[in-house]
Amino acid sequence: MNLDGARVLVAGATGVLGGALTTELAGRGAHPALAGRDPARLAQAATAYPGAPTVLFDAYDPASCARAVHGAAATLGGLDAVVTAFGSVAFGRASEVGDEVAEYLMAVNVLAPAAFFRAALGILPPGSVIVAFTGVVAERPQPGMADYSASKAALRAWLGAARLEVRTAGIRVLEVRPGHLDTGFADRAVAGTAPVMPTGGDPHQAVGAVADAMEADAELLRTTPDGTFVVERRAR
Repeated sequence: MNLDGARVLVAGATGVLGGALTTELAGRGAHPALAGRDPARLAQAATAYPGAPTVLFDAYDPASCARAVHGAAATLGGLDAVVTAFGSVAFGRASEVGDEVAEYLMAVNVLAPAAFFRAALGILPPGSVIVAFTGVVAERPQPGMADYSASKAALRAWLGAARLEVRTAGIRVLEVRPGHLDTGFADRAVAGTAPVMPTGGDPHQAVGAVADAMEADAELLRTTPDGTFVVERRAR
């Protein structure tokens, strides 16, 4: 993929990671569409990209996610990539996290990205890509994060199955599986308190690696134990 001129919808563009990724993509010549939940924050973020369309969505409302895709496509005259860069986390022992919190994590971390991508796969042309952030917990679940780990593992499974379905159509599915990043994400937990964590990775380095992976037609971007980003053409 050549990002120069690519039409890219970034869902979660008002967040730390989504905002950094939007800046990175625009710096490579992409035409971004920004999607977010808060109208004021979305309008403020869009001031950095004159003419960029904005669309509202609520991650707890899958229909709004699909509308965001179609709205962005209508404004840009199509889409070449859809990226989801939002999510929620909760901490606590598996026996202590309530059912409502567990349901919320599944809705925000699995069903909402799937709704974005389900809508996108119906309109994306060959050579396009969908991109989702999972995390190391998707393959190595952590104690005190059972429901969060489960939601990311479920998203990883969804992406893996969808990848096999659309590969022959020329649409790529890129899973981004980073380690802990310094975005303040853990401080915004919907329940519980984050354990002591090591220093997070640089989100700006991460989004640069994501853009590289998109241009390299990769299916997986992961980090090694020392935090180095590794691009893989075939996911595993």
